Amino acid sequence: MQAKANGLTYADAGVDIDAGARLVDLIRPAVRSTRRRGADGEIGGFGGLFDLKAAGFADPILVAANDGVGTKVKIAIESGLHDTVGIDLVAMCVNDLIVQGAEPLFFLDYYATGKLDPEAAAAVVKGIAAGCVEAGCALIGGETAEMPGLYARGDYDLAGFAVGAAERDRLLPRDVFEGDVIFGLPSSGVHSNGYSLVRSIVKHAELSWSATAPFARDLCLAKALLTPTRIYVKPVLAALKATPHIAALAHITGGGFPENLPRVLPKGLGAALDLSTFEPPPVFRWLAATGEVEENEMLRTFNCGVGMAIVASRAGAADVEAALRDAGENPLRIGEIVEARGAERVVTRGTLGL
Repeated sequence: MQAKANGLTYADAGVDIDAGARLVDLIRPAVRSTRRRGADGEIGGFGGLFDLKAAGFADPILVAANDGVGTKVKIAIESGLHDTVGIDLVAMCVNDLIVQGAEPLFFLDYYATGKLDPEAAAAVVKGIAAGCVEAGCALIGGETAEMPGLYARGDYDLAGFAVGAAERDRLLPRDVFEGDVIFGLPSSGVHSNGYSLVRSIVKHAELSWSATAPFARDLCLAKALLTPTRIYVKPVLAALKATPHIAALAHITGGGFPENLPRVLPKGLGAALDLSTFEPPPVFRWLAATGEVEENEMLRTFNCGVGMAIVASRAGAADVEAALRDAGENPLRIGEIVEARGAERVVTRGTLGL
């Protein structure tokens, strides 16, 4: 067929197929690094494959989760630091799988942008691959969408999809009773929730992303706020294998303790937390002070220093604490399960000391 001399092309419309092909070449080694039992295929097909039998499951239940990183991605875009938000993307998904007792098996990502920058996108995907390695899951596929006119030039957004499995008789939550103990695992910082408020506080403080972080003097503000979300998969899986006394887990994300703990508790039960048992990282003190954010607002917006809550049976609490320490964690005893009185299912005493 003869080409028209002045005919429009897809590239003229803003979509560069060659840039997409370059991206695949750039990320191929990172994707290969995530291979695990059950997944050893190459990227580039129409779908990713996973072999549950090869992964060693006998009577598995599949568990799926999807998430994004919210407006944290704006800090990456505006600062040009793209190498860690991919870790956040994986963390937000796989931490939701582990709370149901599921081992993450594979991950898929979706990267949408107005104009594809292969190097920036490759940095993001390399972060995704690093997160997958840390979580023990395979990156078996993804989608890159170049959509001029929908996103501003330089902007991009991310979505992640994780699938895990648990043996049918090991699913969580299990029976939770009044008097059970709540442990908290420390967070690495803000993780990936509340960044619209974070960005508003930074704007109020009239700070640039290249400024020295007031709460981390060895880092610029952007890098400090882009500290990746902790991935709790391996230590929690190890503890689940070591002791039968873990009754429930809660990933402390958007909504903080008040929204996330009740999601794993039976009707009629709540949580009583002692805020003086853990110390929020310095970033939370800075956010609270600079934005004049009240403690209750901090608790319902951020993790405030605890990224994962673990409910242990009262009789087995010592075993759970020991199992977590053996897995390299520093569990903090932050509260207990109580009878819920009224609509408020999470009550607190003490203060965060912000």
